[in-house]
Amino acid sequence: MDSITIISATNRIDSNTEKIANYYLSVLKSKNIKAAILNLKDLPETFLTSDLYSKRTSEFQKIIDNYIENQQKFIFITPEYNGSFAGVLKVFLDAIPPKTWQDNKACLVGVSAGRAGNLRGLDHLTNILNYLKVNVYYNKLPISLVANLLDASNTLSDDETQKVIDLQLEGFLKF
Repeated sequence: MDSITIISATNRIDSNTEKIANYYLSVLKSKNIKAAILNLKDLPETFLTSDLYSKRTSEFQKIIDNYIENQQKFIFITPEYNGSFAGVLKVFLDAIPPKTWQDNKACLVGVSAGRAGNLRGLDHLTNILNYLKVNVYYNKLPISLVANLLDASNTLSDDETQKVIDLQLEGFLKF
């Protein structure tokens, strides 16, 4: 199996999204699945004014080459921003040629401080990925009240959430 790219879909520093992405990475590694995290906080500062408008920088091209190109599976961990997902994710998707995403598979995880686990954002992202001809795995996981699920070391420690993540990943690996 090829590797999986986990996209931590916010540019916020020290985000709960990143903590959940790290948990997904640890679960995949425990299953001997090659995976890596692309953290959108690590995007070049100029990508909005250069890479979005076809002035490809070598820094952004390296991200595409290492995390997007020739990948077949992606896990999007996306926080709720104003009833949807972070704008940086939309800009990131827009900065990459649409054909790059075509015929790939995606697993979606919503992260929220509130009760809905970013359900609206997951729906919005599903529509965009479907437009890009990405096959979205049906088991989208909304993680609500995320701060309550992390222990003192900021690691996901809630047994029930761990179980549903494992179930989601088992299905996605077969997808």
